[in-house]
Amino acid sequence: MPRNPLTALGRALARRPAVMRTAPVVVRLERLVRRLSGGRHGVLDLAGLPSMELTVAGRKTGRPRTVSLLYVPDGPGSYLLVGSNWGRTEHPAWSANLDAAEYAEIHSEGDRFKVRVHRLSGADRERAWRRAVAYWPGYRMEQRLAGSRKFRLYQLRRI
Repeated sequence: MPRNPLTALGRALARRPAVMRTAPVVVRLERLVRRLSGGRHGVLDLAGLPSMELTVAGRKTGRPRTVSLLYVPDGPGSYLLVGSNWGRTEHPAWSANLDAAEYAEIHSEGDRFKVRVHRLSGADRERAWRRAVAYWPGYRMEQRLAGSRKFRLYQLRRI
């Protein structure tokens, strides 16, 4: 991870369950910063954390749906997404759309490109989970908050 002092603060705060209640505020700030920067940056970027705008077709409407997400770098042209939904007991809506999609689009650091979507399961999912929590330890706390819901994990590979 980059040596941004805000990154260490973010990693420490992400381990506190009370922080999950700030989700609505963070989401609004994320949208505002993305709008002001023309989609090039979000709140997570300012804190030195990797984020993207993910655009995927809605599973029911087929209309493009865009959401800002933290991602885990997973090698050149590969990105892990964890459907943590801030530790809530239900899966995030974007993950159901990804389940129905073969392709999506990423907008990150001023670059926009297509990716192939792969939902991870079995041993691949377990290995990816270990990489994700090593990168962002807050996922462990969010998993505890989510109870029995097992997070959906996706690997997106640049085309």
